[in-house]
Amino acid sequence: MTGRVRVRYAPSPTGEPHVGNIRTAIFDWLFAKHHDGDFIIRIEDTDQNRKVEGAVEVQLNALRWLGLDWDEGPNKGGDYGPYVQSERLGTYQRVIGELIESGNAYRCYCSSERLTKVREEQAKRKGTLGYDRHCRDLTDSERKELHNSGVTPVVRFKMPLEGSTTLSDLVRGDVTFENQLVDDFVMLKSDGYPTYHLAHVVDDHLMEISHVFRGEDWLSSAPRHLQLYKALGWEPPEFAHLPNILAADRSKLSKRHGATSILHYEEAGYLPQAMLNFLTLLGWSLDDKTELFTQDELANHFSIERVSRSGAIFNTEKLDWMNGHYIREMSHEELADALIEFWKRYPAPEIPSIPSRDFALQIAPLVQERLKTLGDAAPLISFFFQDELSYDSEELVQKGMDANGTRVGLQAAHGGLADLEPFNAQSMEDLLRPLSKDLNVKVGQLFGSLRVATTGLRVAPPLFETMEILGKERTLDSIQKAIDSL
Repeated sequence: MTGRVRVRYAPSPTGEPHVGNIRTAIFDWLFAKHHDGDFIIRIEDTDQNRKVEGAVEVQLNALRWLGLDWDEGPNKGGDYGPYVQSERLGTYQRVIGELIESGNAYRCYCSSERLTKVREEQAKRKGTLGYDRHCRDLTDSERKELHNSGVTPVVRFKMPLEGSTTLSDLVRGDVTFENQLVDDFVMLKSDGYPTYHLAHVVDDHLMEISHVFRGEDWLSSAPRHLQLYKALGWEPPEFAHLPNILAADRSKLSKRHGATSILHYEEAGYLPQAMLNFLTLLGWSLDDKTELFTQDELANHFSIERVSRSGAIFNTEKLDWMNGHYIREMSHEELADALIEFWKRYPAPEIPSIPSRDFALQIAPLVQERLKTLGDAAPLISFFFQDELSYDSEELVQKGMDANGTRVGLQAAHGGLADLEPFNAQSMEDLLRPLSKDLNVKVGQLFGSLRVATTGLRVAPPLFETMEILGKERTLDSIQKAIDSL
């Protein structure tokens, strides 16, 4: 590898950031960091009809959340700007003029109705679909007549009609395409905006991009782009076409499989370090056993040679496991702060107000082992914020028990807890474990009844630590209401 590594991530402001695109951004960032190069953000907004207001900031916030800082781009500047394609239209127009002048491009006046008819006829013949090059060899008089008719043309590239184009891809090796099978693609639309095919080639060259990472769906477009570089006399960057992210049924991951936006995972309470680790492993691996990496470790180890050619399965169960691991690795202080910040950004209906940090520090160790995501915490602690618990009295009666035996057990627990000092988790455990033996009931039966009585939940944080936080008065009041309900 010679020269400085410069890679770019070029999102379109057409919606929320897809996990597949974000995975590409991660690979770009890791590759740049590994080679002490530059990571550039460029906004590709030439499709004005699909542009969504506010989408640029959403895209950038997703990168910020994951800790992917950029060296040049929107809100950052740099020597190769502007970094928004709609602000570079004059540059594209100039290049278009050069291509027409050199005979490598031509204006096409075909109407959308004619193009539709051509495609329909090609489909009937089961032939190759694509533009039939109708306007490629118009005479000067024909072009002048069409121009004077008021038709706004598009500009198409003249693909070679013979020979082949070979791409030396960093992931897939040499891939060869027959030129005659590639149509004369549109470079400039009738609205004056360039297509992706032209704009990204021009920008990558002028911004001195050394490597282009993109999804394998773009592989079939590679001959177009390589021929465009050749026509302009420019040296193309190195390409790496990344494997698709697949759903469990091995089809390409899409909305029909569930959430595909990185925002969903942020809102659900996944940690950025877990998402970074998980998405990096969708198509890249260090070896056949290492799965957990810090951001620095990923940057140190990342190499394009370890990127797979085959698609990677988006396994939500593995993501949950990985996220749970990162949660359990946090200190209680870190988890408390993460929960408070999460609830500020995404208010939980189970929590009427953001709890204090002291309270968050109390509950963090109670829920930490049970969490797969930060979003799991609020339902587990909802009872702390309820004046009245809601449950069916039948839920108090554990398997192998009856209502009378349950009432006797709760009454005995109430009596013991009323006289207990100090009212802490260890004292409660020392009291209630022997009590279950005296009552001739299993520990799980007595504790299960107490759990429902004090929290309204069958599954809740550890019982004694929970009752300690609830306090003596509220705990006794809840147990008495349970007794009365029986």
